[in-house]
Amino acid sequence: MSPVTAVKTTLDKGSLASLGRQAQDYAASAKAANTLRAYQADWRDFSEWCETHQLTALPALPQTVALYLTDRAATLKTSSLARRLTTVNRAHQAAGQLSPATMQNAVVSEVWKGIKRKKGTAQHRKKPLLTSDLRRMLAALPRDLQGVRDRALLLAGFAGGFRRSELAALRVEDLEATQDGVIVRLGRSKTDQEGQGRPVALPYGSDPETCPVRALRAWVEQAGIGSGPIFRAIDRFGRMSSQALHADSVGYLVKRAVARAGLESAAYAGHSLRAGLATQAAMNGASELAIMKQTGHRSLVTVRKYIREGSLFRDNAAMKLGL
Repeated sequence: MSPVTAVKTTLDKGSLASLGRQAQDYAASAKAANTLRAYQADWRDFSEWCETHQLTALPALPQTVALYLTDRAATLKTSSLARRLTTVNRAHQAAGQLSPATMQNAVVSEVWKGIKRKKGTAQHRKKPLLTSDLRRMLAALPRDLQGVRDRALLLAGFAGGFRRSELAALRVEDLEATQDGVIVRLGRSKTDQEGQGRPVALPYGSDPETCPVRALRAWVEQAGIGSGPIFRAIDRFGRMSSQALHADSVGYLVKRAVARAGLESAAYAGHSLRAGLATQAAMNGASELAIMKQTGHRSLVTVRKYIREGSLFRDNAAMKLGL
């Protein structure tokens, strides 16, 4: 082999290795960080369970998966068990092994059907906040700087149908004022992993006390925020941070406002704002398309859960009985 050919071969191998590392990075980025952490925790649990019972985790037998599901069914929800199945399945696929965690394996399929029938598959979701609830919460807010911030956060979160992460990440630069309200240009989110962004319109409210646009403007002006994160932490001395609120803080602020209003705080969470928009809009006759456009839901199945709850008393057969 000539020196030129050797150099060329080395370069080609180096390039291929670099491309291989890049491909691995892209593959790792295909899932959100939280999803990857959940998969890793699930696989660790399955592996440790197999080790404890002197069973092989990879490749695992369908009987092993069936026994694992049976054991964990005593403490885990059906939705968590379903994710464990997905994790075991993906791990085997990634290793080039036949998956023991599919419904094609009769022993797994029968155990899984039995678990779902016995435990049920209904999800215990937090209650949605409706407009009447929100009015009570706003009326109970203090009149200090924290109260001004919380009013803006609650109204923007409700009217925008934002996820907690989206709400916490809002920046002044994301807002575009129009004659009809404000356009919020979201960046990357749970269902927008490609980072294309999504515009969300916040219209002026008919009541100044519950108008999300006026509330946002009042907060930004009173806090003197010219750029950067909109929603920031405020300590007990009234000092405001320069950093954005953590997404988990949204849930805390919602629960605090719920408690101040005399509602049961345990029944609500940060997601209650987003769920409330979908539920209240459905109650008021908004279409599926309009709700999905505002919330950014891509799954009709998911958004219909809220629409179904919001439509129970609209066009209800029992209302035609003359009772």
